[in-house]
Order: sequence, then C-alpha cells, then structure tokens
Amino acid sequence: MGAVVEMLHFLVWGPWTLGIFLGVGAWFTVRSRFFQFFGIRCWWKETAGSLWGSGREGKRQTGQGGITRFQSACTALAATIGTGNIVGVATALTAGGPGALFWMWVSATIGMMTAYAETCLGQIYRYRRQDGEWMCGPMVYMDRGLGCPAIGTVYALLAVLASLGMGSMVQSNSISGTLQFGAGIPLTVSAVAVTALTGLVILGGIQRISRVSERLMPVSAGIYVMFSLVVILSCWEQVPAILGTVFREAFRFRSAGGGISGFLLSRSVRYGLSRGVFSNEAGLGSLAVLHGAAENTTPEQQGMWAMFEVFFDTVVVCTLTAMVILCVGGGQTGMDGAALTAFCFSARLGVLGEILVSGAMVVFAFATIIAWYYLGRQSFGYLLERLGRGQGKPWGELYLACYLLAVFAGCVSRLEMVWLVSDLWNGLMAYPNLLAVMWLSGKVRFPGVIALDKRRGNEYTKDNKRE
Repeated sequence: MGAVVEMLHFLVWGPWTLGIFLGVGAWFTVRSRFFQFFGIRCWWKETAGSLWGSGREGKRQTGQGGITRFQSACTALAATIGTGNIVGVATALTAGGPGALFWMWVSATIGMMTAYAETCLGQIYRYRRQDGEWMCGPMVYMDRGLGCPAIGTVYALLAVLASLGMGSMVQSNSISGTLQFGAGIPLTVSAVAVTALTGLVILGGIQRISRVSERLMPVSAGIYVMFSLVVILSCWEQVPAILGTVFREAFRFRSAGGGISGFLLSRSVRYGLSRGVFSNEAGLGSLAVLHGAAENTTPEQQGMWAMFEVFFDTVVVCTLTAMVILCVGGGQTGMDGAALTAFCFSARLGVLGEILVSGAMVVFAFATIIAWYYLGRQSFGYLLERLGRGQGKPWGELYLACYLLAVFAGCVSRLEMVWLVSDLWNGLMAYPNLLAVMWLSGKVRFPGVIALDKRRGNEYTKDNKRE
C-alpha cells in the first residue's frame, strides 16, 4: 500500500506538475505586465500600507456573515504560515541544498500572480447562502464560471479530504510532538487541550476564526521575524557568501536526459518549487476560499492581499528560516526538519531559541487548523448543496465532529502515511483549480492594465466590478 501511495505521490507532484504551476503563474505574470514587480507600490499600498494613517479601510466593520479585508488576510496567512515555514524549509535545504531557496523565491514571485487570479475569481463568482454567509472558492467559479458543477464537486471533495488530513491531523501532530519533545507534555493531554481550544474557536464560525487570526498572526509572525533577524545579524559577515552559494547552487544540476526535463528533475529546483507551493498554497485554490467572506472590497483589492500573503509567507518568513539554517547550521548538522531549525536558533539564542521555535510551531500550526476548518466547511457546504441537503444543522455538525476527531487523532498518532496522502490531496486540488483559472483568465483584471485602459479611453466593464 505504501509503495502505491508513494508512486501516486510522484505522479501528482512530478516535474510536469511543477511545470504547470510555473506556466500558469508565468501566463498571469505576462498578462499583468509583471505587476508583482512593477506594481509593488500599488499592491503594497493596498495591503500592508493600508493599515496605517488614513487608509485603515481594511479594518472597517462588516455585516452579517462577513469579515474585514484585514481579517480575511490574517485568516489566509493563518492557513499558509504553518509547519511548512519551519519543517518544509529545513527539508528543502537538506534534500535540495542551498539552491532550493532560490527556487522557493521563484515559486513565490510567480505564484503571487496565480494567487491574485484565483482570489479575484473567487470574489467575482461568490454568492450569499440562505444563512447570510458567503459561499466562495474554486468550486463556485468552476460551477458558475465554467458551468461544470461536476468539476466543482470533485474539487470540493478533495478540499474536504485535505482539510481532514493536512489541515487538521498533520498540524495537530506537529503541536503534540513539539510539546512532548520540548515540555514533556503527554500526547493525550495535548490532544485534549488542542481539540478543546479548536472547538472553542471554530464554533464561533468565520467571525471568531478571523478575530483570533487577526490577533494571533501579526504578533506571532512579528516575534518570529524579529528573532530570526537577531540570529542572522549575529552572523552578518557570512551573509554575502551564503547568498552567493544560493545563486550558484540554484543552477548547478546534472541532467540525465538533458534539456528542460533534466533541469526540472534537479534536486534544488524540485524541492525549492514544491516546498514553496506547499508553504504559500498559491495555485491550490485555498486562498480563494479564505478571502471569500471579505466585505467592503473589490476582486482586485482582495487579489492584492493574496499577493502580499504569498510574498510574506515565502519571500519573508521562509527566507528568514533558510538564512538562519544556512548561517548557523550550514546544512552539515545531520539533522532535518524542526530539529534542525531548533538547533540553529538555540546555537545563537540558547534555551530561548528552542522556546521560540517550539512556540512558533505550536502557534502557526494551531492557526492553520482553525483556518483550514473554514476552508473544509465551505467545501462541505457546497457538497451538501449539490446533494440537495442545503445547510441543515445536523450536516454541519457532522463535519464539525469529524474535524475535531481528526485533530484529536492527529495528536496521538504516527502520521507518515497521512503526510503522503494529504500531500496527494493537495496536489490533486491544483489540477482542476489551475484548469479553471486558466479557462476564466479573461475575467481577471489587473490594476496596471485597468489604469492603462482608462488612459487609452477604454471602458472598464462592469463584469469586473463588485456587483
């Protein structure tokens, strides 16, 4: 059974998949006239820059079933900033070498435009359910945009499975393992505590999930960034040489077959791109769901928030983790995963370093758990609508019970196979999503292109405005 799953995993996450991710992102990069680079002042002002001064519009109050732009961004960050930023980066560097960091940057910069496109489409095709909450995500634009509800149903099913695996079991396992190793807390005690806290948050729906994310993510991410910079600056004389190694190793590969196939099969490229996608989730469609409840916004504004999240997740947080490892460990410690990251922080910060990494793992993983519940619940709700079951309370409680059970089971189980299977669901989510995003690409408008059209006297059609 294990061999079959590993073979399927390779088929789903093979070099052709990475090529598809790059191709879709490159298409939107060209269509946007390289907006992630040349439009940086625009998207920064609309996102992080809007939180200061007179531009605090992103925190404006909303009505029933909705959240603010900032809250939706924090919820999406909660889903993306998780174990991938600590464990995934360490694994990528160990397996792919320093050059993997460069390809994580490539994954992020190109993925920013994929994230923008899928989030815009989510906003364009979303609709309110009878209970007043928004229904949004790839399954909706596959249904209402492509006119293919069958594909939307397949995507929703995969998203539900991924939420019960990668979103809950894998994350809760990371929490219990970290607490057992760092503080000696038994797995069962962690399971009860994590499950109870998760239930307390998710029972409040998207409003409570977003409020917790809004308070949790800026503080925890800020602390992690600050201490990472302390470690890196303590080794500042090594930084130029390390960056040189990153760029040099990124293009050093042995091609068995020659050409682009050999290039994509090189370890630096493969691990850098795949771990980048695993961390920031651009192309999987999850960001389209997590931004769906935002009020007082436009598709373009939410798309720019999605761009910022991919940038912050990979270009900032993953880069800081990688630089800490390369500066202190140099990839020669014989360790991997969270143990390698913890060793590098503790080598410079002592016990404080171990506490920092353990705390970051716990907080990031918990934030991912509560955010992925919303993604799974939205997908489950869509499945119920397709089956004609509506949004009845018993069915909603069924998914809630399954999710909490998955959180508990993850804390007390060994999850090697769950990791593989969950990664498989994530990869399969990308195929229908990227197909739909490309098919509906004509509906996606970019701020730079809109401004140019206006200067040329072309009309900005209402199809791309908030209805």
